[in-house]
Amino acid sequence: MSLPEVNCPYDIPEPYCWDSSFEVFYANLDEEHKGLFQGVFALTDKSKDINTSLSTLQTKVVDHFTDEEAMMEKAGYANVTEHKKIHADFVAILSPLSGSDVNDKVIKYAKEWLVEHIKTTDFKYKTKL
Repeated sequence: MSLPEVNCPYDIPEPYCWDSSFEVFYANLDEEHKGLFQGVFALTDKSKDINTSLSTLQTKVVDHFTDEEAMMEKAGYANVTEHKKIHADFVAILSPLSGSDVNDKVIKYAKEWLVEHIKTTDFKYKTKL
């Protein structure tokens, strides 16, 4: 599987978990972002069923994107179309995966994508929703 390059200029937290540097200051979105971090981290837990962990992450991603996009639409956020495309591109990569596809490259991609997305793309909507 070929994954797109993520140009992430930010440090990737290890252990991989949400911290206050990722706050967008909307309580529901910050909680959902925490859940996404937990979902990606769960992919690294060899004691858990990888198919269950991946399915849970896939659901969390779609649910979060739906909530975030609805808030953008309601607020008339100017960059909603561009933001939705970025989300759709990530879902297009994540959705077809099965547990047997999850490897170090996929996990690295997901970690970097989430950090870069929040700190670059999501931070643009702070105070605008």
